[in-house]
Amino acid sequence: MPAIEAASDTILVVGHGSREDSGNQEIRDFVEQWRARRPDWRIELCFIEFAPPELNASLLQVATGSRRVLVVPLILNAAGHVKMEIPEAIEQARIARPQTEFLLAPHLTACDPVLAILKRRLRKAMGALDMPDPTTTGVVLLGRGSSDRGANGEMAKMARWLLEEGDHELVDLAFTGITWPRLEKVVQRQVLLGMRQVVVLPYYLYTGTLMQRIHRQVEHLRGQYPQVRFACTEHFGFENEIFELMDQRVEDLRAGVPDSRLPCDGCSYREIAHDLGHGHSHAHTHDHGAAHDHGHTHDYEQGHEHAHVAPASTEAQPA
Repeated sequence: MPAIEAASDTILVVGHGSREDSGNQEIRDFVEQWRARRPDWRIELCFIEFAPPELNASLLQVATGSRRVLVVPLILNAAGHVKMEIPEAIEQARIARPQTEFLLAPHLTACDPVLAILKRRLRKAMGALDMPDPTTTGVVLLGRGSSDRGANGEMAKMARWLLEEGDHELVDLAFTGITWPRLEKVVQRQVLLGMRQVVVLPYYLYTGTLMQRIHRQVEHLRGQYPQVRFACTEHFGFENEIFELMDQRVEDLRAGVPDSRLPCDGCSYREIAHDLGHGHSHAHTHDHGAAHDHGHTHDYEQGHEHAHVAPASTEAQPA
């Protein structure tokens, strides 16, 4: 493929979208800050749901005057939106705008830069507690739950990394909805195990209804366990590592660096769903050389979901 000048690229940031507009506004603010950091890049924004501009229409709009559209999800975990909806929207855009090349970057995923943010937040929370003793302080990594085991597995990996690289003897994982365990049950177990302090680390980029719910839950836990000190950190979508990760996603797309986690825009994943009567997919004959975790449902902010059932892979997904 011949080299294409960066000036002909449009970068389309894809945010999840929230029913709480303050969360959508934070994503807009992030994009404005990213534009200021990269004034030579054309950066646009769209949302998957709950807020305009909408993904499908935005893909067609930004293709006007662009030889190449670089689609970059501003999303932590890959569940239904990343594996199904974004690739399907790109496929439709390729049909409607054949003169434009569309490339999809991977989501932010569990990685060392995000781990660095969590470790920094944990250190700050420990410094604010009366007894900064990691042996008597439990840690709860709290994320959005999903019926997609791969998305939940990324959360489990982050919790394990926090344990491996810290001094805390107890680092647990909890979810705000759809799957288990929930925050209240994990805190109950930690208190029974003798923890005198608990740090809750929300695994969220921006605010929204779930972040608001988390702070209400922590206040309730303070009343339920008056003998335990609680600290709860904030969402972290404006940390420098997030900007750098987005920079890297763009540079990797421009350099043609392949993403082994979801090759061909997830087409093999969507083909399985298509065989079961869900959605559509494009034909291809090349061998991806790796299987994926395809058990899947959409996970929405208020906890409802639209199921897409597909058989699980018999091989491990590449790290």
